[in-house]
Amino acid sequence: MFKKALEYAGEYRKTTYAAIAAMFAGLIASVVPFFLAYQIIRPFLLRESLAFGPAALITLAVAACGVLYALLYLRGLDLSHRSAYNTLKNLRVTLQGKLEKQPLGNIQDIGAGALKKTFVDEIDNLELLLAHSLPEGFTNLAVPVLVYIAMFIVDWKLALLSIGSLPVGIVSMALMYKVGMKEMANWYAAGNKMNNTIVEYINGMEVVKVFNRDSESYRRFETDVKGYRDFTLAWYKACWPWMALYTSILPCVALFTLPVGAYLVLQGYSSLPDLALVLCMSFSIGPLFIKAMGYMSTMPQVNFKIKALEDLLSAPPLQQSDKPFTGKDHGIEFANVRFAYKDAEVLHGVSFTAAEGSLVALVGESGSGKSTLAKLLVHFYDATDGAVRIGGQDVRDMSLEALNNEISFVGQEQFLFNISLLENIRLGRPEADEAEVKAAAEKAQCGAFLSRLEKGIHTTAGDRQLSGGERQRISLARAILKNAPIIVLDEATAFMDPENEEKMNEAIAGLIQDKTVIVIAHRLHSIVGADIICVLDQGNLAAVGTHRELLETSPVYQKLWTAAEGSAKWRVSAV
Repeated sequence: MFKKALEYAGEYRKTTYAAIAAMFAGLIASVVPFFLAYQIIRPFLLRESLAFGPAALITLAVAACGVLYALLYLRGLDLSHRSAYNTLKNLRVTLQGKLEKQPLGNIQDIGAGALKKTFVDEIDNLELLLAHSLPEGFTNLAVPVLVYIAMFIVDWKLALLSIGSLPVGIVSMALMYKVGMKEMANWYAAGNKMNNTIVEYINGMEVVKVFNRDSESYRRFETDVKGYRDFTLAWYKACWPWMALYTSILPCVALFTLPVGAYLVLQGYSSLPDLALVLCMSFSIGPLFIKAMGYMSTMPQVNFKIKALEDLLSAPPLQQSDKPFTGKDHGIEFANVRFAYKDAEVLHGVSFTAAEGSLVALVGESGSGKSTLAKLLVHFYDATDGAVRIGGQDVRDMSLEALNNEISFVGQEQFLFNISLLENIRLGRPEADEAEVKAAAEKAQCGAFLSRLEKGIHTTAGDRQLSGGERQRISLARAILKNAPIIVLDEATAFMDPENEEKMNEAIAGLIQDKTVIVIAHRLHSIVGADIICVLDQGNLAAVGTHRELLETSPVYQKLWTAAEGSAKWRVSAV
């Protein structure tokens, strides 16, 4: 039941065993006073006298047992929590390792809400199970078993009466488990759906407000939240009757012992002192039973939750090796590349080459597969079929670190960490000094907006809301600092205003000099000088050639160019 938890405990597995031993000894100490109480009761039942000295010693022993129980049990809890939190750390580190190896598309499909719930909420919830259910559930169950053995040694008939309440409690618990486990997977799914909806609702708040879609967006938010609430309540409602039954019946171990045992004593089948001793032992294990059963109901969740966490990241990892880059040059080849998102193929056997030092542009309508090709090159995904090669070496036949050293990727959306802008740029080359970072920022045309900041390049990214264009300039500075031999530009000037676009294009021209460049562009005027233009149409490579060649031979490119020419003449006029 706790196999997976112990696997992740690692070296702290021994700490868990030590916690169980300490708690077990503590619970034994908590049971002993009931046997000591019997030592006081027995003389009265046999009409014997009890001297003050022995009575005082028994009283002191009871107090000592209470202190010993508290110390041992608290020590056990300390050890169990130490083991639990280290187990959670190991689990998070393992899952983080799996997450890093997952294709980016799988991570996006899971959703930020589900991932947050996994790495924070779900793993935190395991703390209760690991720190309490495992050690306390086991020890609170093991001690009553020992007491029952002692009961059978005293009087097997009375012992049988004491276990009379167990079948009712166990059957009730089994029925509760059956109902609960059947719906547990659906409960987790409902929780993940609600979390993703909440994250999407918060992230899209600006769009919702601008387009006055509050009611529609909130309706979905409300539906998923209420759906999770209703599902949870219905699930609990199905379990509650059985829970109430076993929690009320199971701890009543004297339910049959007291009336039937009294009858056996009257008939001479058992002795009154034995009945008193068995009753004392019964009263000692009642609280332990109810506590054990409370933890037993959570024990199946340990393996289930860990398995659910593992399954969330169970997709095959990216294919890669630990080999360095060994390509003969930095030319790029797409060889009959196919790729599918889930079951829908979006690239259908695309093949082209980009010679070392050339500029290759990918153009086409939205959804034609341009960005997907770029992401296959930087190995965000594995191609479904075919191969992507650099210098003749398949990108899957090298480590991600080796590949990343050869490529700089500048996309439309760039994430900035909540550290200084200088450190954000330095991510391109961590060993660079401050002077090199500032030089890269100047080349990326960051100087104008950095000079307006009180702390300049040392401003923390989270302290100021940067515009989309400013973020792109920071990302371009990273690429300039990295100085990789291959550059991938995915609409790198998408958020630029016309005033700064020319300067950015100059910076990009300096960046791509003597590099192999793949550029994705919607503004066709910016790529007319490309060595090769690849025209994509619904996942197919429709044409390859220079700007002049394509204008003469490719209907798809002609259509794109005509649209670009028309949009260049758009003007906003007052009516």
